[in-house]
Amino acid sequence: MDKTIILAAAGSGKTTYLVKQIPINARSLILTYTSSNIINLRNSIISEFGSFPEYISLQTYFSFLYSFCIQPFLMDEYKLNGLIYKENFNRYAKGDRRYLSKSNNLYYNRAAKFIEVKGLHKDIEKRMKKYYDYLFIDEVQDFAGQDFKLLEHISRFKINALYVGDFYQHTFNTSRDGNVSQNIHNDFEQYKNKFKKLKFYVDETTLVKSYRCSPQICKYIRDNLGINIESHTDTKKEIKYIDNQIEIDDIMKKDEIIKLFYQEHYKYKCTSRNWGDSKGDNSFNDVCVIINKKTLEYYKKNKLNELPNITLNKLYVAISRAHGNIYFISENDIKNYKK
Repeated sequence: MDKTIILAAAGSGKTTYLVKQIPINARSLILTYTSSNIINLRNSIISEFGSFPEYISLQTYFSFLYSFCIQPFLMDEYKLNGLIYKENFNRYAKGDRRYLSKSNNLYYNRAAKFIEVKGLHKDIEKRMKKYYDYLFIDEVQDFAGQDFKLLEHISRFKINALYVGDFYQHTFNTSRDGNVSQNIHNDFEQYKNKFKKLKFYVDETTLVKSYRCSPQICKYIRDNLGINIESHTDTKKEIKYIDNQIEIDDIMKKDEIIKLFYQEHYKYKCTSRNWGDSKGDNSFNDVCVIINKKTLEYYKKNKLNELPNITLNKLYVAISRAHGNIYFISENDIKNYKK
């Protein structure tokens, strides 16, 4: 079986590349985490094939989890009413109540564990081999908790597999469940070794170049965040820290320059998003990254690479949104723009 995981850079065309790898007339299952990425994938598939082929199945991970992995085997026994997007951390719950609500909805963060407890892995493998020749996963870095454990089981199935993702754009989790798989995103080498043990070829070069970010921004990310990214472009853009109030006011008043905040962007009078929430958006030209107090301390010491993992990842997402220039402004310098 051909099994590959491509660890890509921001703006490198992950979704486009994945779609181009789908063989004609091969029964293919494509999974991703978010509904917005489903739209991106659907549009890319139609663009590549002219229409949406009947031999391709495109699903969100949780749709696949419930309708393909659980419902066919357990529906009659449990009269399931779907997933409930509420986490169950009740350590005192007993038996099936650890996984099922009183209305027989499966807690989404325990659904993958429910599959394990009910011993369905072999049944799922048989079902997958019956219906699909290829498994494709986009944004694989989002798998966490019990879902990553299930991904490990699926990765052992005798089916061709191609996963694509950016380790450092891990800003969301498919789910959480206590300490389960909580450290898998703490170390890049450890993460790669997980897949090597599953006999995957780990590809770090095919999608290392960004179509979005300029060489200057890529160099800044490499030098300051310690993340390997290169550029397909030869455009020259600037990266500038701004503390002059006249320049700050000029940028803050320009709606065409998105302002990206660590959190609570809605509290400010400007066009804005949060760092992590901007993931997947390819529409920004110039980007203003608003630096919160704690991150500013690392910035001034030239130690951004020592930020906590989740903060570093979100900052990477924010910086790598820019087709154009990057402007850094301290959150402390825009207090007068608070609502």
